[in-house]
Amino acid sequence: MAEAHQAVAFQFTITPEGIDLQLSYQALNQIYLSGVRSWKKRVSRVRNSLIKGVYPASPSSWLFVAIGILATMYMQSDPSMGLITKIQQHLPLRYTTAMSVANAQGQTMVSALVFSTLLWLSLILALRFCLKLLLSYHQWMFEKHGRMSNTTKVWVPLVRLLSSRKPLLYSYQSSLPHLPVPAIQDTVSRYLESVRPLLTDPEFKRMSDLANEFESNLGNRLQRYLKLKALWATNYVSDWWEEYVYLRSRGPIMVNSNYYGMDFLYVTPTSVQAARAGNTITALLLYRRKVNREELKPSRVPGTVIPLCAAQCERMFNTTRTPGVETDVLQHWLDSEFVAVYHRGRYFRLWVYRAGRLLSPREIEDQIQRILDDASPPLPGEEKLGALTAGDRIPWAQMRKQYFSSGVNKRSLDIIERAAFFVTLDDEEQGMRGDDPEGNLDRYAKSLLHGKCYDRWFDKSFSVVIYKNGKSGLNAEHSWADAPTVAHLWEVILDAFQLGYTEDGHCKGDVEPSLPQPQRLVWNIPAEAQVSSSLAVAQALADDVDCHVFPFREFGKGRIKKCRVSPDAFIQISLQLAYYRDRGGFCLTYEASMTRLFREGRTETVRSCSNESCAFITALESGETEEECRRLFQLASERHQNLYRMAMTGAGIDRHLFCLYVVSKYLGVESPFLKEVLSEPWRLSTSQTPVQQMNLFDLKNHPDFISLGGGFGPVADDGYGVSYIIVGEDMVNFHVSSKYSCSQTSAVPNLFCTTDRFNVRQYFHGLAFKVSQIQQNKII
Repeated sequence: MAEAHQAVAFQFTITPEGIDLQLSYQALNQIYLSGVRSWKKRVSRVRNSLIKGVYPASPSSWLFVAIGILATMYMQSDPSMGLITKIQQHLPLRYTTAMSVANAQGQTMVSALVFSTLLWLSLILALRFCLKLLLSYHQWMFEKHGRMSNTTKVWVPLVRLLSSRKPLLYSYQSSLPHLPVPAIQDTVSRYLESVRPLLTDPEFKRMSDLANEFESNLGNRLQRYLKLKALWATNYVSDWWEEYVYLRSRGPIMVNSNYYGMDFLYVTPTSVQAARAGNTITALLLYRRKVNREELKPSRVPGTVIPLCAAQCERMFNTTRTPGVETDVLQHWLDSEFVAVYHRGRYFRLWVYRAGRLLSPREIEDQIQRILDDASPPLPGEEKLGALTAGDRIPWAQMRKQYFSSGVNKRSLDIIERAAFFVTLDDEEQGMRGDDPEGNLDRYAKSLLHGKCYDRWFDKSFSVVIYKNGKSGLNAEHSWADAPTVAHLWEVILDAFQLGYTEDGHCKGDVEPSLPQPQRLVWNIPAEAQVSSSLAVAQALADDVDCHVFPFREFGKGRIKKCRVSPDAFIQISLQLAYYRDRGGFCLTYEASMTRLFREGRTETVRSCSNESCAFITALESGETEEECRRLFQLASERHQNLYRMAMTGAGIDRHLFCLYVVSKYLGVESPFLKEVLSEPWRLSTSQTPVQQMNLFDLKNHPDFISLGGGFGPVADDGYGVSYIIVGEDMVNFHVSSKYSCSQTSAVPNLFCTTDRFNVRQYFHGLAFKVSQIQQNKII
């Protein structure tokens, strides 16, 4: 208990001679330094609030306005057209006759400064309004490469001019436009167009009748309420999407909602588990410092100066999802000076700051090694406690209220939930290694997706996993943010090897010998508080997940772009071809698209299975001529690109219909059309993981530093989940998931079947060969 005594600032005892006061100057110094760090953060927040509050102007611009106004007044000119005199008349100042001249000059000066401030604020509002108008223009996205319209040619330099100042992370937030509500006629017509290739003629006629009935009657009433919300709320979708899609879900978030990110494919910077943890934790905390200080550059549309909403970064750290009977709640704390660590059934609190100073990577490594060397057994009920976060939400909420609302259990749970993030020191080895690299890669994915179902804390905003052989990974909770935000973080963390390792694989730096031991969390869990039911639910779900990860090396976006085709469209059409050959038909296909061009935007659905893509695949399979295939493929690719752009610019289908459905529930009215639309299964759910910080890794000179990206579980029990990441010019990594319980799906191609089931690799390569062959024949 030495660390407990060090934390006491003073002690006193009452003796017959009086009070004996003993001060601990070391502890008082620690308190002082921690207070200094806290006040520095407060000052930094105030400064950043001022800087981003006046963006795109600067705080110093007030001085130029004030000097300009005073200079014109000195030249006997009134730039305010009488307003300064009006302000002077209302100033609460009184003066005597003897000092009337001096005080009158002082009043004039104050009035001029007040007018300058008002003028300055008016100019800021005007600039911000102009920037918002410019950022509301999205037609540039629909123009073909090299064919820029005159409007866009004028728009580009204006955007550059108003965003030329170096922005903070959140500087653009107040200038981003609000997400528009599409016209209900447009949404209904686009929906019918998206389902046409999936329905027979009688089915399509029935759906058209339902849609027309909805549009002409209930739809307009719901639309009026939705437009009212759009006028009042920052974003008419995001709060309902977060609450009803994520937080109100009562099933397990493990596999169903949470997703994972992988380490480098070929490189492991060190095989020392504690050292990898030391640099990873340090890199995460340095990233958090940049987020808190708003030093990160705002994300932008690749290749442009158009900013993306950064609101999701606010809850990246010190955040947890707490369970409730009806709905969960996201809790976020402004700061946390520790992380929670799990190792072999024990939970620890690891302090990462000492006297206001962030521990060095070597010091964190030393602390992690102490945890690894700790041979104490788990307390009763402690080892599998994390299974509560992996099972159904209602039992976890009830258990939390009954056994974790007071005493040591509450204190220990608070430490986990208030931690900056969660760290698991896994006792297994993972990665693409050994005699079965492909099988080990699949097991690596499953480990990150669900682990042992009790050795991750799935409620935390994200959990970092450090394996015994130095490999790492990440499991992220989905409700607080979408994958691109977490991917941006993870790219920086993978770059943490630049913090450096010694020749024997340890972190660099010195260790302060007086660092206290990591604090073991204490639990008092009654015997009747069993977690076996939650563990059984989670284990059954984990055992049912089939994962397959493979890096596709035959070619990448370089070869695809030579065919003058969008790489994303190419991959989406390949996935539909794979599904068609696997199941003999088409299905509703989900591709995630961001709407972060708008304030607090999250995602929209691209219904990538279109009439055009189905026509191309049908022609390809039926042996049509190359010229016809070329024409249909070009149409399918252009159609997909247009659908993606429409989703990004607020003209999507599914979020609008979702919000109309929520409004109908609030009004207590039923819509057969909306009910059927919202119940349609997404048997092919896809997502691209973007590489956002391409400057971090030079893949040409260092081809081994390839990220595998990440993946997620299948959305439908009889469907597939497919995540892919386009790495460099010559590689695409795929993550495919399905469920063993469905006899019609298989993530891993079965070589003993007559046909390879969902063999994306085969179909992707075959489609590329077909397109390349057409190109060589100069049809494209």
